[in-house]
Amino acid sequence: MRKIKVLIIDDSALVRQTLCEMLDSDPEIEVVGTAADPFIAAERLKTVVPDVITLDIEMPRMDGLTFLKKLMSQHPLPVVMCSSLAGSGSESALKALEYGAVDIITKPRMGTKQFLEESRVTICDTIKAAAASKPGRRRQSSPTTLKEISPKYSADVIIDKPNSKAMIQTTEKVVVVGASTGGTEALRIFLEMMPADAPGIVIVQHMPEHFTAAFARRLDTLCRVTVKEAQDNDTVVRGRALIAPGNHHTLLKRSGARYYVEIKDGPLVTRHRPSVDVLFRSAARYAGKNLVGVIMTGMGDDGARSMKEMFDAGAMTIAQDETTCVVFGMPAEAIKHGGVHKIMPLQNIAAEVLRLCG
Repeated sequence: MRKIKVLIIDDSALVRQTLCEMLDSDPEIEVVGTAADPFIAAERLKTVVPDVITLDIEMPRMDGLTFLKKLMSQHPLPVVMCSSLAGSGSESALKALEYGAVDIITKPRMGTKQFLEESRVTICDTIKAAAASKPGRRRQSSPTTLKEISPKYSADVIIDKPNSKAMIQTTEKVVVVGASTGGTEALRIFLEMMPADAPGIVIVQHMPEHFTAAFARRLDTLCRVTVKEAQDNDTVVRGRALIAPGNHHTLLKRSGARYYVEIKDGPLVTRHRPSVDVLFRSAARYAGKNLVGVIMTGMGDDGARSMKEMFDAGAMTIAQDETTCVVFGMPAEAIKHGGVHKIMPLQNIAAEVLRLCG
């Protein structure tokens, strides 16, 4: 398989070096150049066409957002924004997604061996997802081409498999949604179609820590439902969507007739934290027939196994179709596992969810 060619644009020599080391450690990725600012990058692009660009937001001479807009209008390529954890950085990174960036990663920084390995896994997987994204796909890829690392944890490390005791059907429905690459735009479209009294919704969108709060605030200004970053013990109620916080797993729980969320730490599950598999398994365990599950665009197989568990527990399940996905990875895996009732275009999913919730 041809390696994914990456151009790194960042004004920090340390960040460029660290990203080079992380990406070059993966046999499927090759760094073909680095640049300290967009002007140097423009010269590099005259001689090499990368499959993916990583782009810093704050740089001298020209900021990343300005360069991104010029690139997308003249020579569109998959771009992954590389941002700090600062509040202003997260807002700018979300703006970059609106301008056409594929995804966001946080700048690598020093930490424990486990932290650095988790960062490497996340960054490399994000680059692979960007390379497989539409439009501008430069290579054929499938969810199974991702290099495995050991161990690759399942949802077993966070929550036991569902049993039948919590499957009693009530009148109140709950909706759970999982998404990754391309999911920020897909979720905006989905949630903007929801009425103010929509069923309670819990969402996992693969996104770094701190960015989920900014993402929730942005959606809250656009949608009739209230959207907020989930906090431990938040109640799942009509008219509200909860976004799982970055770097933490989110579980759906039930106490009597009340559904609420639990925020937990733990290892990466199916290479992610938060993990769709963790949310979906907890939903299967505590909601069962009261549940509607949706899996959207994204690379890999997170959510596939636990969507089958929801299916088996009596939930209704929907997968976004290939035509409207940026990356048809997670939905394809869920379909392959036999856990999907309906495959639908993105623009039809909200209406179907409302119909199933009565």
